Amino acid sequence: MNTNSKIYVAGHNGMVGSAIVRELKRQNFNNIIFRTSKELDLRNFEDVKVFFENEKPEFVFLAAAKVGGIVANNTYRAEFLYDNLQIQNNVIHNSYLSGVKKLMFLGSSCIYPKLAPQPIKEEYLLTGLLETTNEPYAIAKITGIKMCESYRQQYGCNFISIMPTNLYGLNDNYDLQNSHVLPALIRKFHEAKINNKSYVEIWGSGNPLREFLFADDLADAAVMLMKEYNGEKFVNIGTGKDISIKELALIIKKIIGFEGELIFDKSKPDGTPRKLLDVSFLNSLGWKYKTELTVGIKIAYKDFLNKNY
Repeated sequence: MNTNSKIYVAGHNGMVGSAIVRELKRQNFNNIIFRTSKELDLRNFEDVKVFFENEKPEFVFLAAAKVGGIVANNTYRAEFLYDNLQIQNNVIHNSYLSGVKKLMFLGSSCIYPKLAPQPIKEEYLLTGLLETTNEPYAIAKITGIKMCESYRQQYGCNFISIMPTNLYGLNDNYDLQNSHVLPALIRKFHEAKINNKSYVEIWGSGNPLREFLFADDLADAAVMLMKEYNGEKFVNIGTGKDISIKELALIIKKIIGFEGELIFDKSKPDGTPRKLLDVSFLNSLGWKYKTELTVGIKIAYKDFLNKNY
């Protein structure tokens, strides 16, 4: 992949896709194409086929997906399964049909068994039961990995997959019903502060451990792997460090300057008790994360303020 290569970033308006576009531009890649969901519905096979036939991208970052937190995953189970399968099937298959040189599929750490040994190695995929609340999304993502593996084995396609840990950063989703835990906490603490509330309620016990990676760090890893990695094995992307939801909440509380109390609603689901990725394979390829959590949250909070929620 050189700076003149024609690169398609699917999902460029999302947090991950926009981070990849920023990183490509930072590295002087100047032939990037994308379409909004209104311009191109990736769930429609014929529309995707025509797009690939007309544009003929050489490299594809498949970052488009229907995503959300525990509530969204559990509420819209059929949509999370159907929409993500359709998007993946159409982009991956048409990348094969149109002769794309290389495709990168972006999955999620939720693909792993709920009670997988920690930290989670790539080899633990399909060794146990999934977390119930996000099982449809996880199954879709597992299917994407297996599609890339199968198209590589049957057709010789250079299709690779990466599995990011929990992401946050610029252009995140702060909707309280459908967002992930970190952006939801940013919004909750901010609104509690400006409304002079005495407490913030947090779903679950606060005990689950989670790993968080700044989206621009993920983009840095993704572009590096697109340029340099051609293996069949999918690659975990993360920091190799985790933190409890309670500890995360205390960090965000301090950054935002909220003076009240924390109340944990234990009637709400915790999800997987721990989800730390083993990133030793990624580290062996020469990559490590750059943005510490407190630094990244400060950047994310500034971005949140600019969005005028």
